[in-house]
Amino acid sequence: MRPKVKIEHRPVRYGTDLVHLGGMAAVADPAGWVWALLELLDGTRTVGEVAAELARQFPDRPASAVRAAISELWARGHLLDADAPAPPELSVGEVERYKAGVSFADWADNRPRASRWATQLLLKQARVAVIGVGGVGSMAAWALAVSGVGHLHCVDHDVVELSNLNRQALYTESDLGRPKVEVIVERLRARNSDIEVSGEFRRVDGPAAVRALAVRSDVLLLAADTPGEIAGWVDRVCAETGTAWVRGGYHGPQLSIGVFRPGAGPCHNCLHAEQDARQAAAAETPWSPGVGIPAPHSANAISTGITGLMAAEAVQALITGVPAIRTNCHYGHNLLGGWDVRGLDAPSPHCPNRHPRP
Repeated sequence: MRPKVKIEHRPVRYGTDLVHLGGMAAVADPAGWVWALLELLDGTRTVGEVAAELARQFPDRPASAVRAAISELWARGHLLDADAPAPPELSVGEVERYKAGVSFADWADNRPRASRWATQLLLKQARVAVIGVGGVGSMAAWALAVSGVGHLHCVDHDVVELSNLNRQALYTESDLGRPKVEVIVERLRARNSDIEVSGEFRRVDGPAAVRALAVRSDVLLLAADTPGEIAGWVDRVCAETGTAWVRGGYHGPQLSIGVFRPGAGPCHNCLHAEQDARQAAAAETPWSPGVGIPAPHSANAISTGITGLMAAEAVQALITGVPAIRTNCHYGHNLLGGWDVRGLDAPSPHCPNRHPRP
């Protein structure tokens, strides 16, 4: 191994006694040996050679202490092995295509990896199903495809309509009347021939349809809001199959994603059960002129695009661990305000799903 500081985490020295490295807090370095160590970690030396050279410069710094410092930097995700090649599962073309994405992962990742290409290989090996390829789902599917998710399966039962074109960026006027899933498969295959893209023109109409998708997916992305029970179906089925899943949606300027990993805490139905319990305990009076009138579909290319990209990032985080994010909660972003994260510390007693009790 020839350890090298990630260029994305390049260190900075302030004065002669303070060093800052990547996202790590500033380190006091009055003797200067930390900076000297970082200068040696350029990928041209083995660990033993680094330790020997630093011991020559600082005789009071034993090799064991140097090795311990290198191990700590490795554990914090600041180093990579300059000798580690790209895995053979990635072609020369894929290495060229994804090198900027790998650099992004280097920057954001705080875990030690045997190869800097490990996260890209995880994406290549992943299978993701996308239910609903309207504004949110089509943008998420596009982002996942160009990022290198190995197999994308898209499911939808709608055709492209003129009213879709203000917010569903992958469709054009020439697509009017065509099944969305047919168009999205065509578009994604044209963007990335190194991955497998499949489509299914059908309505997800019950738990059985969800299960058929969940059992052959590593992550399921729900970007459809009809039928109204669909999120509950996905939550229950994924709890049974152990499939991680993400939900993306919006309510006017309020954008939201849910990120769930079964068995790791409260589920989607827990969150909604608690919300229903709070609402049942509150005395709410609806505005009578609005009773029975459905809310208009309020969206534009910005609101759907941001939601779709947020959902795609969450899917990638579940697959690769980059970035490390909290799961089993909802993330909200209000285009008029800011961010909000809502979750529970434990499963809800009101949840219809079966959770193991401590």
